[in-house]
Amino acid sequence: MKRESKVRDMKLAGEGHRRIEWVKEHMPVLNEVRSIFEKEQPFKGLTVAICLHLEAKTAYLAKVMQAGGADVVITGSNPLSTQDPVAAALVDDGITVYDWHGCTAEEYHQQLQWVLDCQPDLLIDDGGDMVHMLHTERQELLEKIRGGAEETTTGIHRLVAMDKSGELRFPMVAVNDAYCKYLFDNRYGTGQSTWDGIMRTTNLVVAGTSVVVVGYGWCGKGIAMRAKGLGANVIVTEIDPIKANEAIMDGFRVMPMIEAAKIGDYFVTVTGNISVIRKEHFAVMKDKAIMCNAGHFDVEIDKNDLGEMADSVKEVRHNIDEYLLPDGRKLYLLAGGRLVNLASGDGHPAEIMDMTFALQAMAIKNVNENYANLQAKVYPVPAEIDQKVANLRLKSLAVNIDHLTPEQEKYLNSWKV
Repeated sequence: MKRESKVRDMKLAGEGHRRIEWVKEHMPVLNEVRSIFEKEQPFKGLTVAICLHLEAKTAYLAKVMQAGGADVVITGSNPLSTQDPVAAALVDDGITVYDWHGCTAEEYHQQLQWVLDCQPDLLIDDGGDMVHMLHTERQELLEKIRGGAEETTTGIHRLVAMDKSGELRFPMVAVNDAYCKYLFDNRYGTGQSTWDGIMRTTNLVVAGTSVVVVGYGWCGKGIAMRAKGLGANVIVTEIDPIKANEAIMDGFRVMPMIEAAKIGDYFVTVTGNISVIRKEHFAVMKDKAIMCNAGHFDVEIDKNDLGEMADSVKEVRHNIDEYLLPDGRKLYLLAGGRLVNLASGDGHPAEIMDMTFALQAMAIKNVNENYANLQAKVYPVPAEIDQKVANLRLKSLAVNIDHLTPEQEKYLNSWKV
């Protein structure tokens, strides 16, 4: 279906094609999924709406869905993570795009509206904004939606809340909760890409500094692990006693934020909650402390508190805002408090997103095949899809593993031994 896309500049398409081709060469699992889709055409005649960080790896997922017969329409899930050359390249390849880097909140809202104007049958969401709009502003489209998949922890929290209240109107798959997602994407992907973004933005040393990781979920574990590898002294703040004990046994100090705020040189938030760094913490931070966020929304570092406390705010380096406090201290905020790994970098490595996006593609295929029998609730990724993606990854690495013998299977499945 021919539509008029809305992107920054189509003259950038050449660079976008080069970026997409680079990640394609490093995404063997998704390449295998593409081969399957090209043969089976599981989405022929269907419109698939995608709301994800629009960079090269996401673009290749869109092309894989297109190869499976889908009419793909896409927008970004964060105004600072969109790469305009990639958006232009997708339009060049016949995919409908409504997105440009640095869009305002109003423009982002309009982009989502344009995507839904295309009346999708299936959707892939990141953070839950598209699902939220369908349930609030575009309810006339709900009956047409067969189902979808959610990428991230924040989005799943929103979906689970909708499910519990009985307000979710179509099936959604919690891709973030699959083993091949959170064990690799959340831990190794977030760990590496967050520090890529911090170091690229600041050009400052990490070794020997004190790094405060706010939240010790799988993303926090990855960030803390990479900070330790870079030579930092790592402090973890947590609200969960089990995760706090885990951080201690992983070799990190654990303390309340009000204490960590006095020590940290770098602060990285990754909780999915609001105002985890706020006024009382800013008040005791060291001069030139650096703060950034690796959670989905820009609400974890309280920018309102910070702005009210500051005498002045200015950009001192690309993606670094300096807040000058009345006592002369300077506090630095990276990427406006948005996802630092995407707003200040290229996001997760291609090999990591290879597994995540293969899960997304296979999960959507499964929803489409079974939607008539699915309820309007949140579903886990089927175990067989998780296992298939893991096996495809091993195959791409030329790694073989052992398999149970018949005797071993019998032993494990019997209690009479």
